[in-house]
Amino acid sequence: MTREASRIGGLGERAVLLAVGLADLGVSTLGAALGTAQGLLRRSDTSELAAEAENDLLARGRLVRDRFATVPPAHLETLARHALARRAADDI
Repeated sequence: MTREASRIGGLGERAVLLAVGLADLGVSTLGAALGTAQGLLRRSDTSELAAEAENDLLARGRLVRDRFATVPPAHLETLARHALARRAADDI
């Protein structure tokens, strides 16, 4: 523990300080987000920006869906198909 941490009173006071620090962080983050949102609302191309954001979110959703929804073929199955295709090509 640091010297400052050892000076802090009991566990209750530490919990209060942590809660207040977390609340302050939340308020400052919310203030920054609101400032950004106000800046975006003042733009003249807001509808185009929203359409681009929607397309980006759809693309991200497709990537996540494809990553987790489809099961890749078994490795040995893929090798067997390649071998069969190679044999069929050699027979021709």
